[in-house]
Amino acid sequence: QVQLVESGGGLVQAGGSLRLSCAASGRTFSSGYMAWFRQAPGKERDFVAVVRRSTGDTYYADSVKGRFTISRDNAKNTLYLQMNSLKPEDTAVYYCAANSAIYSSNYFPLLSALYGYWGQGTQVTVSS
Repeated sequence: QVQLVESGGGLVQAGGSLRLSCAASGRTFSSGYMAWFRQAPGKERDFVAVVRRSTGDTYYADSVKGRFTISRDNAKNTLYLQMNSLKPEDTAVYYCAANSAIYSSNYFPLLSALYGYWGQGTQVTVSS
């Protein structure tokens, strides 16, 4: 089993920054993907960003591209999401997710159903 614990959420004004962390423990793996999703009240859980653990290659949702940066520290088994220029529409619960799957080099899993491990979520609130 893999346990994921997010931290770093909070309340910030529009234009501000936050850095989320996701610490992985238990059965860890060097392959696969780690990702961030978010879910606003009354809405579905949406993809935000993903990183391929082996290469560090990344992919972002259009809504956060240029503002958010996903990164990982494999030695610390920790995933990060640096969020800059935050907007009120970024308000949501942010979830860390992981899987151990291996796909072709040009593929990134964007669907939540493709991830078997999830954290409990951390709230991010951006005030206008």
